[in-house]
Amino acid sequence: MTINDHRFMSIGQVQDQIKTGSVTEAAKKNTKQNLPVGENSFASILNKVRETADNNGSSEGLKFSKHAANRLNDRDIVLTQDQMDRLNQGTIEAGQKGIKDSLIIVDQLAFIVNVPNHTVVTAMDQTETKNNIFTNIDGAVIV
Repeated sequence: MTINDHRFMSIGQVQDQIKTGSVTEAAKKNTKQNLPVGENSFASILNKVRETADNNGSSEGLKFSKHAANRLNDRDIVLTQDQMDRLNQGTIEAGQKGIKDSLIIVDQLAFIVNVPNHTVVTAMDQTETKNNIFTNIDGAVIV
């Protein structure tokens, strides 16, 4: 079996293409169609995705699971922007400490948050937390 060495670009050719943002003449000869360059290149799109993730990673709004949304609605819990900011900050701090499932207490409200997914799993107010027993968490943050 013979392998045609000229069918695919080498790693060096791909690296050159990414560094310069353009397709080299050697790379053009080795491909059947030209790869997108500039704004539509893979490197450009990847960088945009990374920038968006970096910008949203620390300030990304929390998602509320269907269960948590129902609990907020059933218990008439309305969060202020300040409480949402503190809940988000508590989630970030929990993530920095390696906590995966955290109890986050904001004022008289308690939230169980899946930190890696930025998802509030459930929410309770002070009437629900009287027994003060929380399970399936590996850390707590009070903000």
